Amino acid sequence: MYLLKWRKRFIFYNHQLLLLLYLPPAGLNNKCMSFQELYLCAVQELSRFPELVEDVLKLQRWTEILHSPAEEDKESRKKQVRPLFRHFRRIDACLQPREAFRGSDEIFCRVYTPDHSYVTIRSRLSCRVGEILALVKEKLQYSEDQPTQPANLILVAVTSSGEKAVFRPSDEAVFTTLGVNTHLFACEPAELESLIPLPEEIHWSPGDSKLHDMSAEEVANQLVVFDWELFSCVHEVEFVCYVFHGEQARWRPLNLELILQRCSEVQHWVATEILQCQSLPKRIQLLRKFIKIAALCKQQQDLLSFLALVLGLDNPAVSRLRLTWEGLPGKFRKQFQQFESIADPSRNHKSYRDLLASLRAPLIPFTPLLLKDLTFLHESCKTFHGELVNFEKMVMMEAEPSPSHLQTKAYVRQLQVIDNQNLLFEMSSKLEPKDM
Repeated sequence: MYLLKWRKRFIFYNHQLLLLLYLPPAGLNNKCMSFQELYLCAVQELSRFPELVEDVLKLQRWTEILHSPAEEDKESRKKQVRPLFRHFRRIDACLQPREAFRGSDEIFCRVYTPDHSYVTIRSRLSCRVGEILALVKEKLQYSEDQPTQPANLILVAVTSSGEKAVFRPSDEAVFTTLGVNTHLFACEPAELESLIPLPEEIHWSPGDSKLHDMSAEEVANQLVVFDWELFSCVHEVEFVCYVFHGEQARWRPLNLELILQRCSEVQHWVATEILQCQSLPKRIQLLRKFIKIAALCKQQQDLLSFLALVLGLDNPAVSRLRLTWEGLPGKFRKQFQQFESIADPSRNHKSYRDLLASLRAPLIPFTPLLLKDLTFLHESCKTFHGELVNFEKMVMMEAEPSPSHLQTKAYVRQLQVIDNQNLLFEMSSKLEPKDM
């Protein structure tokens, strides 16, 4: 398909965008195009001109306004099928504002077979494992790569380190329980031991980080914006459901589980970026930048990303890099020591709690510790006294984006991480062997 090279022209009035026009180069057939066609053409060009993403999103909004659906179509739009956030790869999908997931929402997800081929299924988030396997069997039935159809399939989660967890047919909503680099496999029971992680989860290649081309301020802003979007999707009931029922809950706290995944993802992202950098001077620069990003997240009262960044820098595979840390200016070493004291779990996380008490809302708390506190309240206080509800316990348990550079926005929302600790140690040892 022939792709046009578009150039843009803006018309502003009182700082408000009135119109965005993409004009084809002179000499081409300037036939009339609908806004829908214009938008689709512009989206196709995003891979070549990523700086136009914000403009394309504006064009998308104009298209939606001009093509507002009829009343009968509005209900079908509510049932939009979308991938889970960590599986976002298309730039126009990953940049959309996050919305709350519900059990009835439909998603696309890949399910792998032992030979690492896969089928893509469309499923409800709350779908039972038995239903997922039925969808996989139906897909495999029409696959030319499967000469014989499996009689008895099981669903297995395989982590990047090779650990396996077999789901029961009655288990529900397994998608949001997966780790950062954990994938679903469908296989026969006899094939369970032969399952191995995907090749890209085992092997790594050194290279320069994209962070070198991004400002700490912009990265911190995007982390905060994304955390706000994720956190605002979590209903208070999800916290209560998570604490009171845990893994046995009939209604899963889907959005809360995604927040916990994001926290783990940011920690491993820090270690991944540093350990993939082969140049000592550039590694020191990355260390400085991550400390600065953590400081900015703290300043903007995003304690989720702040502590995730600090814990990522405290990863043993990173903290053992003596030459890297010695090259850090004293100012940054002292600042990071202060951050470590806030993350210190001694005396029931007193330093963190003191910081939290000194801040005024709105803020994003460090969600894992919040859940720990709620769990303690739940287990240490009775819910009922005889036939009476313990309302004192119930009371104790109550608990706008700035303009940004799109490449940074897309980068922050689809982090590429290594979460295999053994692999991270191997990378660390190659950078700075013990005898150095």
